[in-house]
Amino acid sequence: MTSADPLPASWEPDLGPLWHGETGKSLRAFLAAEEAAGKVIYPPASQRLAALALTPLPEVRVVVLGQDPYHGAGQAQGLAFSVAQGCKIPPSLRNIYKELQSDLGLPPATHGDLSAWASQGVLLLNNVLSVEQAKPASHAGKGWEAITDACIRAVAAGPAPCAFLLWGSHAQKQADRLGLDKGRHLLLRAPHPSPLSAYHGFFGSKPFSQTNAFLQSNGRGTIDWGLPPASGSQPLLI
Repeated sequence: MTSADPLPASWEPDLGPLWHGETGKSLRAFLAAEEAAGKVIYPPASQRLAALALTPLPEVRVVVLGQDPYHGAGQAQGLAFSVAQGCKIPPSLRNIYKELQSDLGLPPATHGDLSAWASQGVLLLNNVLSVEQAKPASHAGKGWEAITDACIRAVAAGPAPCAFLLWGSHAQKQADRLGLDKGRHLLLRAPHPSPLSAYHGFFGSKPFSQTNAFLQSNGRGTIDWGLPPASGSQPLLI
């Protein structure tokens, strides 16, 4: 990532001052130094803004807040909770699929690529958009948070109501800190889908049907939460 790295065009007005200013310069200097020191960073630089590229600001209907990218080889692809096709489905995503089946009757996908959701207006946004291999939260406090907070503020200030899926205390505290308007937007709070907490209220929370009902009542259509089959060229690791 360099100072010339472009933001996706629809996000430029809201994020540009941060991205091209001191916050972005400091963040890119940190990442460059880490890479120069031989550290492996996920996802690749070309995918760190994938959530913004796949979901233009005017098209955002749903926001799913994650914490930071997966830190294993080949997993992170720039979308919260999503992994590249061919990767083993992580436990939290497997639980998301279980709740999706319970809520809407959709069978679990055989892969973990959620880009089909992103292309329908589901912003799969991690709070931090990079991580060092095998070191979760290693890039917290380096500048990403200011940029992703600005993303959420931009969505919340937009003309149309959106649904925010706040899974776990981290996402819920972020929403509270940013003062999201729960009168205009739908804020669905539930425990994180991780194996440690999913049975304490995530299962049975019905976020997908509630989201679609809210969107439809506000004239914003619905999300097709079903996922297409994995591409034939990708091995499946279930």
